[in-house]
Amino acid sequence: MITRKRLAARACGLFAALAVGLFPASATAADGPTAKEPPKVDLVLDVSGSMRANDIDGGSRMAAAKQAFNEVIDAVPAEVQLGIRTLGADYAGDDRTLGCKDTKQLYKVGPLDRTEAKTAVATLAPTGWTPIGPALLGAAQDLEGGKATKRIVLITDGEDTCAPLDPCEVARDIAAKGIHLVIDTLGLVPDAKTRAQLTCIAEATGGTYTSVQHKAELSGRVRQLVDRAADPVVNPVATEGAKQCEGAPQLKAGLYSDRETFGEHRWYRVDVLPGQELRASVSIGADRAVNNDYGVLLRATTVHGREIVRGSEAGDGRTDVLSTGLRYPKAETDDDSDSDAKPAAETVCLQVSNSFSAPASVKTTPGMPVELTIDLVDGPDSASDAAAFGLGRGWWTLAVLVLAGLLAGLVWGWISRWRISVWRTN
Repeated sequence: MITRKRLAARACGLFAALAVGLFPASATAADGPTAKEPPKVDLVLDVSGSMRANDIDGGSRMAAAKQAFNEVIDAVPAEVQLGIRTLGADYAGDDRTLGCKDTKQLYKVGPLDRTEAKTAVATLAPTGWTPIGPALLGAAQDLEGGKATKRIVLITDGEDTCAPLDPCEVARDIAAKGIHLVIDTLGLVPDAKTRAQLTCIAEATGGTYTSVQHKAELSGRVRQLVDRAADPVVNPVATEGAKQCEGAPQLKAGLYSDRETFGEHRWYRVDVLPGQELRASVSIGADRAVNNDYGVLLRATTVHGREIVRGSEAGDGRTDVLSTGLRYPKAETDDDSDSDAKPAAETVCLQVSNSFSAPASVKTTPGMPVELTIDLVDGPDSASDAAAFGLGRGWWTLAVLVLAGLLAGLVWGWISRWRISVWRTN
């Protein structure tokens, strides 16, 4: 006779088999984690004469900044490489040429020695000018090399005093290099001009701007930004679209960044296998003043110029980013003459266009930031079981759960009937 323990063991085995069959372990987990470069953060601190002002919780702006830096240094995640750069820390004279060169690397970006970093910060005293543009250029050099997450955190209490080198243009030039460096800005008790300039710097690189009035706000925000650098992110791969499909860069599934000037068309190429579905989306950021009424177009064509599908979106000045997307399923081939031969891929040309315009006073270079996402998934009619449970196939997962529930109910009902029959027999 089958005992209850054996029956329970067989039921558990059935459920385990269902779980293994229906939800196989991912290959990524089996392969193990891959090593990543440690994220890099450069803290850029304004040490100009205006930092002597005593208007942050009864103390000076410099004292608030030092306290924030000490707290951040104590809390920096072990995997983050931290550096410190100053601006206006050494030259107190009136020579503009010397004052606008007054930026230096106080602590080199790398593994953190907390005692050494705190000692360096303790020596700072409010001194000179506010060369924000040169300091940003220096910080970008501090972070050069590798493919790690890179972030500049700029803390200042005033706007740049070294025009005509516009720090907002410097930030745009840094973004245009495609090195995926984000600049976050914090304004200490800022006025309207400072707020506008720091906002422009941050937006040019996809960073954030924060206005600070109290010590706790400064410490908390800087710590938050340093922690954010340690979070896993997907960095776009820099690419450059062509003026026509022929000779355009060949893209695979992934995230890409580019730049596009007003009214420009750029082309990219993607190979789509039979049974695959191409999913593409594009976002263009209006990182400067533009005229109202604009649009973004994403178009898929054959290499011969025949349009396959398009996506478009229009704006009227109420948003800083405009996005659109498209989907193109490539049908399975019916040719079974050579089952061992690899099916031929179709080259799809993707055109990204915009209808942005701007007043004559607005600079057109570098172009506006473009972010292009390419995804290749198994099409709706694909027979691949492996892809049926991937992202975008939620209804398959629901069907599997329903089936598993039905089987579990049948097994449990059978067990219950068997127990009742045994009880009646006894």
